Amino acid sequence: MTRIALALLVLLSASAALAQLRGHGGPVRALAIAPDGRTAISGSFDSSAIRWSLTRNAAEQVLRHHDSAVNAVVFAAGSRIVTGGEDGRIAIWQPGAAAPERVLEGHTAPIAALAVSPDGNTIASASWDRTVKLWPLAGGAPQTLEGHQQNVNGVAFTPDGRALVSAAYDLTVRIWPLRSGSAAVVTLPTPLNAVAVAPDGEIVAGGADGRVFFLSPSGELRAEAETSGTPIIAIAASRDGALVAAAGIRGSVAIFERRTRTLARTLVGPGLPVWSAAFFPDSRTLLTGGTDRMVRRWNAITGDHIGSVAMADADDPLAPFAGDRGAEVYRACIACHTLTPDEGNRAGPTLAGIFGRKIATLPGYDFSPALKKLDIVWTPETVAKLFEVGPMAYTPGTKMPEQKIGSAADREALVKFLARATARSK
Repeated sequence: MTRIALALLVLLSASAALAQLRGHGGPVRALAIAPDGRTAISGSFDSSAIRWSLTRNAAEQVLRHHDSAVNAVVFAAGSRIVTGGEDGRIAIWQPGAAAPERVLEGHTAPIAALAVSPDGNTIASASWDRTVKLWPLAGGAPQTLEGHQQNVNGVAFTPDGRALVSAAYDLTVRIWPLRSGSAAVVTLPTPLNAVAVAPDGEIVAGGADGRVFFLSPSGELRAEAETSGTPIIAIAASRDGALVAAAGIRGSVAIFERRTRTLARTLVGPGLPVWSAAFFPDSRTLLTGGTDRMVRRWNAITGDHIGSVAMADADDPLAPFAGDRGAEVYRACIACHTLTPDEGNRAGPTLAGIFGRKIATLPGYDFSPALKKLDIVWTPETVAKLFEVGPMAYTPGTKMPEQKIGSAADREALVKFLARATARSK
């Protein structure tokens, strides 16, 4: 990275008063904070990761290796950084190095989550190829854990390091003993997008229906809690175990008191999807990353944003549709789709001219092979059906995150909005 480029990133992020980190060119998909609380790493749809100084609120290094979105980041022993990408690769970086010291290959689909074992010796990766892999940090062949029937979205080690927990679209949490024995399988009522394990071993999973599930270390369902009714896409537990943060696709973050299972407060930002969250070691300060391309700092005890909150601005593609209910429903889709052809594709294809087009036929986008076999033409009726039953059921094999729109009125508002917005782009 050139000195000029680094200087620009520092200028973008240098205001300590704002306590916001600016530098990514796309939604912030993943966050991790070092054990000492002085450094963070973020991964983005822009295919980069950034190492940040949390004491100076400044970018220290941009890490570029992956061909597409960086979906997962963690810190490993020796201050090493581990990044996992949509390209199915895992990169291990030494601090300050311009290239990875090692690249791990073996997954055949995007990596959705990473975790490091308590002893620091093993990296766990969750993938949309329906597997979990355990990689010895010292080198050697990985161990593959198979059993999930759909994309695996979350993975976490238990505090004693004796088991691994994974969560997937197939509605299951699996608890894998790492020494001997078979996995315990817990089936929940909804596809699962994220999982975390508290210091006492309690498992917390986030569902596509907006519910948070609290499970015992052995998998018994202890409680569930409602958030906004829209998909939860990130879960974080504070290091003292007192709080759980559940980030949603509609842009808010629910803070739960874990002991009482009660919603303590809701963090409200600019109304765009929040893709990632991580607690500081103090267990009261939270970082979030979202579609607005920023990393924000919050006081999770009071619910206050640390620094000013930048709401939707002139770059908001939905600004011309203010007050349109369909546009507000669509806001959850901004991270992956554009409305106009000049904006091109993101993680998903552009929706410009979508109505009347057969699925998986847009030139210039690499669709899943399974989608190319489907006989669906996108119409207001088929789009509404997609969100009524969910992408997993309607378009099996899709790379699209699982989400449903339970309200028929909201589905109708969405398709009417898309008819107007995409017709403008033809």
